[in-house]
Amino acid sequence: MAPVYLGQDFVGRAMSAFGLYVLGFVVLLGGLIYGAHLLHVPQTWIIVGALVVIGLGIMSAVSRTKQRDPPNESPKV
Repeated sequence: MAPVYLGQDFVGRAMSAFGLYVLGFVVLLGGLIYGAHLLHVPQTWIIVGALVVIGLGIMSAVSRTKQRDPPNESPKV
């Protein structure tokens, strides 16, 4: 699939840090859910645990990938 040119960016060419973080998080969550299922954990607790981990993942992803504010430059006199 050829990249689509939209303004200054090529969409579909490079994965952002947030996208890569989310992909890794989905793989981790899937493994934890599958492991809990193999250990015969009740479905209710698997869902509760998944929701808690999703919430922690969202908070972590936003805090790690947010744009930093540039340092303020003092005005020249």
